[in-house]
Amino acid sequence: MLIVFIVAVSLIRIFYLKSHHERFIFHKEFIYLITVIYIWLLFEILTMTEINSNSGMNIVPFSEILRYKFGTKLFYYNVFGNIIIFIPFGYLIGKYVKPKSIVPVLITTMITSTVVEFVQLKIGRSFDIDDILLNLIGGILGYLLYKLFTRIYKKLPDFLKKDFL
Repeated sequence: MLIVFIVAVSLIRIFYLKSHHERFIFHKEFIYLITVIYIWLLFEILTMTEINSNSGMNIVPFSEILRYKFGTKLFYYNVFGNIIIFIPFGYLIGKYVKPKSIVPVLITTMITSTVVEFVQLKIGRSFDIDDILLNLIGGILGYLLYKLFTRIYKKLPDFLKKDFL
């Protein structure tokens, strides 16, 4: 299914560029494609149903994080999984919005993560405030990576900054 999705999105984008007489710049188009794939996969991962006997609502911060013993597989899966899955999200917000401060990243990540948690609650999974906090950390880390890569890019020689293809 992923291959069909990639082919369809790529063809739509190529025909869009052609019909609007815009130039094909490989690295920009690659980032667009990665963004669409990431958002689709994020949706798939976060809304997939699973057998969950604990469906409900956790609104007490850190209670779910502290439920698992530090160093266990479930602890890493819960804590680092929720952070890592939103790192690209924060990066992409930085890439497309280019905010002057971190505020748009915080707001967008918080609202998106909260909506995901409410959707999960409606499909038989649980709402967890800890997931929102961890996703927020991931979004912030992604934005900081964007800022770091932007600084590195500015210091590159001009011949490495040229568009190709």
